[in-house]
Amino acid sequence: MSNPNVLLILLIALFSTGRVHAISNSSIENCYAQLENDTLRIGNSCIERTFLWNGGNLMTVSLLDKKHNNILHTDAQHADFAVEKGNRPGTASSLNVQIIHESSVHITYLRVLVEYNLDDLSIRREFRVYPDVPAIACRNYLIGKLPDKMENILDQLSFPGKHFYVKCINFHDATDFCNNLVTSQSIIPYKHDELRGNLLFARREVNGNGFFMLKEAPCSDKQLAYPGYDYISEFGHTLLIGMGIEDSDITPDDWTETYGSVIGVFGPGELSALLSLRAYEKTIRKHDDRRDEMIMMNTWGDRSRDAKLDEPFCLAELEYGSRLGITHFQIDDGWQTGKSPASALRKGSFDNIWLTNDYWKPDREKYPDGLAPIVNHARSLGIELGLWFNPSNQDNLTDWEKDADAIIDLYQTYDIRYFKIDGLKVISKTADVNLRKLLEKVQRKTQEAVTINMDVTAGIRPGYFYMGIYGNIFLENRYTDFGTYFPFHTLRNLWQLSAYVPPERLQIEFLNKWRNKDKYNEDDQFAPSNYDFSYLFALTMAAQPLAWLEATNLPEDAFTQVRDLILNYRKIMAEFHRGVILPIGNEPDGVAWTGFQSIGTDSPTNPSDYGFFLIYREDNTENQTLISTWIPEGARVQCTPVLGEGKPFTTKTGLKGSLAFSLPRPNSFALYRYEIKSPPNIR
Repeated sequence: MSNPNVLLILLIALFSTGRVHAISNSSIENCYAQLENDTLRIGNSCIERTFLWNGGNLMTVSLLDKKHNNILHTDAQHADFAVEKGNRPGTASSLNVQIIHESSVHITYLRVLVEYNLDDLSIRREFRVYPDVPAIACRNYLIGKLPDKMENILDQLSFPGKHFYVKCINFHDATDFCNNLVTSQSIIPYKHDELRGNLLFARREVNGNGFFMLKEAPCSDKQLAYPGYDYISEFGHTLLIGMGIEDSDITPDDWTETYGSVIGVFGPGELSALLSLRAYEKTIRKHDDRRDEMIMMNTWGDRSRDAKLDEPFCLAELEYGSRLGITHFQIDDGWQTGKSPASALRKGSFDNIWLTNDYWKPDREKYPDGLAPIVNHARSLGIELGLWFNPSNQDNLTDWEKDADAIIDLYQTYDIRYFKIDGLKVISKTADVNLRKLLEKVQRKTQEAVTINMDVTAGIRPGYFYMGIYGNIFLENRYTDFGTYFPFHTLRNLWQLSAYVPPERLQIEFLNKWRNKDKYNEDDQFAPSNYDFSYLFALTMAAQPLAWLEATNLPEDAFTQVRDLILNYRKIMAEFHRGVILPIGNEPDGVAWTGFQSIGTDSPTNPSDYGFFLIYREDNTENQTLISTWIPEGARVQCTPVLGEGKPFTTKTGLKGSLAFSLPRPNSFALYRYEIKSPPNIR
């Protein structure tokens, strides 16, 4: 329990229209909910959001950034979560505050439950407050009957003044069909601007302070009941639109969850905004080095599909994978008795899977003793085994419980803890709810031991900001067989996403560059065969590297080039990923200087004086260049090479934190550990 001097949860005042449940003599470090008279305050050491209680139908009064001593007062009060027009008070309202204690996948946090009724509709708003995080998240649940004319507002803030600068970021997945994953729109709001994207930053032009809104939902073009945009921006009024539900989704029998929202605050400068967002993102799933750090190998990248899969092949792959330095080996589609539509052996189907009870049992022709010999051999080599799994999509995942039981059985039988979830088509709220039930049951029955690799390469899937507590993201399929693997494309996608999505949550691929040279033009300087194998691996290091290949297909030169690099990377990957990893340099285009900075932090939003630079010189003629970093101007910085071809140096940052980096040849890289020896303006 926290020090008794920290803020206690204060619940003062009991309304005749509702109930208040307090936690007696309990506290959680710097998180609180205070209800006094008709005012509710929710916050921690960084942020406080103040509401007019309004019978539970909360209306924001102010938003306080404690770190930067900045408060925004509303100039017009609205019901923040609006299912109908107007601001009438709720009835039968209640407040319930709970400490949710730490588990293996989340830290301890404060849950603030607000419940109220509007006629035949009951509403539950679940606020989550994490220690030292400058953001407050909210999930919303509905039961009963929606009003005839429904409003569709997840959250809204209205502040005085017309001088806000707004940036909205739109994200795309379905990466089998999309190779431009991040776009943004910057505006000065006027009377009514409709914006698409999960994420919005709003900054006051006067002092540089601001707030962000995050819509916890799939990518915009994959959302349910999508109204065509996510935000309306009107001078100082910002509305988050789209609950992801239709009238028929709400019933009198069960609570239905809408999409969620997060409100955060930040100070002047882009770094403050990105650190505030990342502080929240790093909190929703606790990163466990032993569980979440991985160099996974999946053989599907060589396009044999299931033609080679059997026990001898997997045992050989493990031996060669161990020589390569992998930590995880995932058997993709084809290990199971049932045949999928992608089978190279005979055409299968995902329809009516559960008419065949052994569909998700190991194929006894390929694995006569089941998967135990594979698991045991993997463990003897220090490798964890993972499997591919495709839930039954028919009838909106109605067989979710059977799917969950199949995963649980594989975990209990073989202690397999990693499952790539593929093939999802979440086309309705029912399917959305059933997917959540599937994942929750797996977590509950395995004591949160199972990690999900959520495939976002096709279909309608959770994307980057939805259901992220269950594991990481399998980002893309790229193949030399079809000439679609270009290394700088892969780096570009990772680089663009890394500003807004923790890259350590993404699996990023490197392929066998010796295959399919004939699929590329002879004069194509960006063909994978023109890169060192070690460089291809290095492009993935800011993320979780994915060896998208068959190790038994690699030439001996591959192991010579990359084994020592991988083994040395494994020594520092956890420390590297614990930092806030953000893009630096120019956007990768095949000929740029580019890279990442991993910013060490003393607390979620306070940069420390150490970290890492990961620098790439793409195919250009410049042996040296200036790269702007996230370190302030005038700081003395010592850089020590850890991996790659860099040389040690100590210098002072220039304009925009720029440092001069050198690399001896095109398509080379260096990973440096840096330390700030003296802060800005100190000599």
